[in-house]
Amino acid sequence: MDAVPVGIDFGGSGIKGAPVDLDRGEFIGERVRIATPQPSTPEAVAEVFVQLLGKFPESTGSVGVTVPAVVRNGVAGSAANIDRAWIGTDADALLTEATGRDVHVVNDADAAGLAEVRYGAAAGRRGLVILTTLGTGIGSALVYDGVLVPNSELGHLEIDGQDAEKAAANSVREKHDLSWSTWAERLTTYYRTLEKLMSPDLIVLGGGVSKHADKFVHLIDVETEIVPAKLKNQAGIVGAALWAAEATSG
Repeated sequence: MDAVPVGIDFGGSGIKGAPVDLDRGEFIGERVRIATPQPSTPEAVAEVFVQLLGKFPESTGSVGVTVPAVVRNGVAGSAANIDRAWIGTDADALLTEATGRDVHVVNDADAAGLAEVRYGAAAGRRGLVILTTLGTGIGSALVYDGVLVPNSELGHLEIDGQDAEKAAANSVREKHDLSWSTWAERLTTYYRTLEKLMSPDLIVLGGGVSKHADKFVHLIDVETEIVPAKLKNQAGIVGAALWAAEATSG
C-alpha cells in the first residue's frame, strides 16, 4: 500500500489537516484543527505543522499545504491574511526541513480547483474549468484537461475601474447587506468578463457561500454552465494532498 498523504489547509485563523484517500478523495479519519499562531511567521507555523502531523502517525506520505498566496516553485510570492514574512520564503524547503517530510505548497484556490476537477463538480469534464471561491475576496483556479495553470488571481481583474473582488466578493454582499438578486447582478458582470477573456467550458462556484447556491446561481446570467462546488470545506485539504502526491511521483 502506498504511503498515505496528508493535506493541510493553512489560513489566517486556523490550520486544518487530515490524511486523504486519493482513490476516493475523502479524509481518512477526523480532520484536526489548530489555531494559527500570531504572528503567523513561517517558523511559528512550521512548529504547528509538526504538532499537526504528529496526530497522524500512520500517514507517512508526502504533505500538501495550501497557502493564501501566489506560489512559484514552492516560493510564496504574496501573503493574504498571513504574516508578510512568507513573501519570498521557499516554503517547500523550509517546511520540508522542519517536518522531516516531503512538503509541497500550493495556492489555496488552486488546491480547491484540483480537488473539484478530480473528485467533485467538474469530475470527468474536459476543456477549461474555472473554479472561483467567493469569500473575503475571490480566488480562482484554471484547470485545462485536468492540468492546473497556477496562480491565476482572477479576482483581481479590473472591472469598471476597480478590483473585481471589491464589488463581487461574498464579504461585500455581507457588509452591504445586498439581496441575492443584487449580488447576482454583480456576479453576472464578473463572470461575463471571465467569459470574454477565457471562454471556459465550465465554471465551478466555490467558497462557503456555495452551500446557498440555490438562492443565487440561477440568477447569474451568463452563457457558460455554472455549478456549485461539491467538496465544500474539504476541497483545500484534498487538493493539497493530491498536489503533493503528484509532485512527489512526478
